[in-house]
Amino acid sequence: MKPFLTAEWRNLILLTYAVEPEILESYLPKGLELDMYKGNAFVSFVAFDFIRTRVKGIPFPFHINFPEVNLRFYVKHTDKEGLIRRGVVFIREFVPKYMIALIANTIYNEPYLSTPMKSNIVLKDGERIISHSLYYGGQEHSWQFVCTDRGYMPEENSTEHFFKEHEWGFGVNHKGQLMEYRVEHPFWNVYPLAKRFELKVDFGILYGEQWSFLNQQIPYNITVAEGSAIKVFPGTVLETNGV
Repeated sequence: MKPFLTAEWRNLILLTYAVEPEILESYLPKGLELDMYKGNAFVSFVAFDFIRTRVKGIPFPFHINFPEVNLRFYVKHTDKEGLIRRGVVFIREFVPKYMIALIANTIYNEPYLSTPMKSNIVLKDGERIISHSLYYGGQEHSWQFVCTDRGYMPEENSTEHFFKEHEWGFGVNHKGQLMEYRVEHPFWNVYPLAKRFELKVDFGILYGEQWSFLNQQIPYNITVAEGSAIKVFPGTVLETNGV
């Protein structure tokens, strides 16, 4: 099967928060279970850059390089043979390009919104300074993370590996059917975070008032990943097995 989309995802920031499972129930598609980690449910606030983007091999002018910001949580699907696939479900995804949001909503029924956004990276004195901002809900939301510029590969049983490495995305199509799609990429190096970061984000404005509690919550984990070339394959409908 040929990929639907190819690109590079670079300089990924993942801020992961422990949440009560009940808050995710309304977002959890039928046929999936929450993928708990050390007994807790989690959401991750993720920011990164799309680079060299192509849809079915075609680069579209002014839609090749752009940032994305999303909020996602962790799930698993068990098929009738007992095979478990672990992946993510997106609560909302922001991009600066209207056509990107339109295609994602049309093809995958993914909850994309377009809004003004910027990202920047500076390499200086052995540090990697990653900055993002977006304008939504009448105000600017921004963050900056400083990490060392010497990456390493975490162990496969590590917390960083669990949150950054997911091969499957899940969602519901326009007919209400459970869908899965595969994202192919190698394991990513991570950059150790320096002792400072700035986060000026109102989660209630970005994702709804029910998420305002994240404004006061300390992240369970912060991971900055190098990223790589990726391939996103067309989605397929899954059986729900009555779950």
